[in-house]
Amino acid sequence: MVDRAKRKRCAIYTRKSTEDGLEQDFNSLDAQREACAAYILSQASEGWEAVPELYDDGGWSGGNMDRPALVQLLDDVKAGRIDIIVVYKVDRLTRALADFAKIVEILDENEASFVSVTQSFNTTTSMGRLTLNVLLSFAQFEREVTGERIRDKVAASKKKGMWMGGGVPYGYDVEDRQLIINETEAETVRLVFERYAQLKSVPQLVDELAAKGIRTRIRIFNSGRVAGGIHFKTGTLTHLLQNPVYVGKVRHKDKIYNGAHQPIISNELFDRVQSIFAENRRDNASGKKSHNPSLLTGIITDPDGKPMNPTHAKKGSKRYRYYVTRTLPGDESDKWRMPAGEIERLVIDAIARQLVKGSCKGTDEAREMAAQLSQDRQTSIDLPAMSICEQRALLLDYKTRVSINSETIQIEITPPNLDQPVKLSIEAKLVNRGSDVRLAIAPDNGPIKRDPDPVLLRLIAHAFAAQDLLVRGISSPMVNHYKQRHLQQLVRLSFMAPDIISAIVDGTQPPDLTGRKIMRINKIPLDWAGQRKMFGFASA
Repeated sequence: MVDRAKRKRCAIYTRKSTEDGLEQDFNSLDAQREACAAYILSQASEGWEAVPELYDDGGWSGGNMDRPALVQLLDDVKAGRIDIIVVYKVDRLTRALADFAKIVEILDENEASFVSVTQSFNTTTSMGRLTLNVLLSFAQFEREVTGERIRDKVAASKKKGMWMGGGVPYGYDVEDRQLIINETEAETVRLVFERYAQLKSVPQLVDELAAKGIRTRIRIFNSGRVAGGIHFKTGTLTHLLQNPVYVGKVRHKDKIYNGAHQPIISNELFDRVQSIFAENRRDNASGKKSHNPSLLTGIITDPDGKPMNPTHAKKGSKRYRYYVTRTLPGDESDKWRMPAGEIERLVIDAIARQLVKGSCKGTDEAREMAAQLSQDRQTSIDLPAMSICEQRALLLDYKTRVSINSETIQIEITPPNLDQPVKLSIEAKLVNRGSDVRLAIAPDNGPIKRDPDPVLLRLIAHAFAAQDLLVRGISSPMVNHYKQRHLQQLVRLSFMAPDIISAIVDGTQPPDLTGRKIMRINKIPLDWAGQRKMFGFASA
């Protein structure tokens, strides 16, 4: 009788890289387990006994540790339920030297060990560890060489146009490892290509196919799982329409070779469909298909270096556009937000003023770019006069990048004939980053023209109406419902300096001059110089 203190709980781990043959009554996993069980039985006098749990990884590669049975086995080792791991060969446990080091570390921490029944060595000695490392190095080498050989074989076969497995394309069947046209599905493929060439829209084509009841192929896997038989989705149709297999070709990475199978559609139709896709991509990038295209989409980044996406908010019938920091779901970091019209106008005016209209004082590359722009368009470009789509197309052509920093706005433009970008730096201040994380831009090199602030405009109008009511007794429906105290607050604004009022009307007031700020000031100076200083029109 073996002393319970000397018992060694042994776990048998088996693995096979592919699922081939696993459906047999006696497969490779069973053979490995039988050999390991016999070895454990031979060590019964030493207290070895097999645990009843099965740790089998059928169809899992030994190139990494992301295997369900291995994960469970190591968890049991950490929990103190396993003393020895028994494998048929070391490469069943792992084929990667780095992974083996991690496994050994886990075993050492939990006073456990492992045994290979077909390879004799002792991991408790330095020589034994060296022997094991050499074996694993060759196992890893074998795995990498096998992978390279398989990849080379696939590449060579595809160069000859052979079908090398994978998902069978809709419209074809596989017989003797060859793609054979499925006439029923092929009719649908032809319809899909022809209708897209007419509609030029994948979403519309999805709706049309759904209305006709056309569905994807039903596939039944060896496990019994059923997939397919659903309406075509946008992604599925896009992949189908761009797959060169339908013109008798095969794709391998970024190269296309003539295939050994028969085409379903003509090269002319396929090329026409691809040109429509290319045209749609250009139109989407330039914003031609958008009802409200945003000039700097995919171009602008916030002060933290994160990209900014266009968004909008509506207040009554008025629509306000912004660029807001794009964050991942669950990201709780602050978002930057700035008025879209203001930053867009600043970028366009800067490019037009410094590069196109000849006022550039920068590098020779900048002057060369201005000449190139004029040469491309046969005339000097008036960027502000272009439509948004035309402006965006030009910015994309010249790889424009806009970076918002704490003190400057950096603009980079790379014309096609230059290797280095032309860099423009505009002095600016980012203000009003408060609880609402809204940004405004206040350049030091002169006011920027922007859309007038509707709140400030309404306050000015109400201020003069309040003056008419309180001073001249002329009533106005704009202010008749206000209380006396609010009327007195409003009337103060009618006595602001004319240039301040003109700036508000033109939209050139300092960005941090808001309606809330004006109404919260208890005492506005009567002298105009003091007002300009208070409201940011003159330096302190």
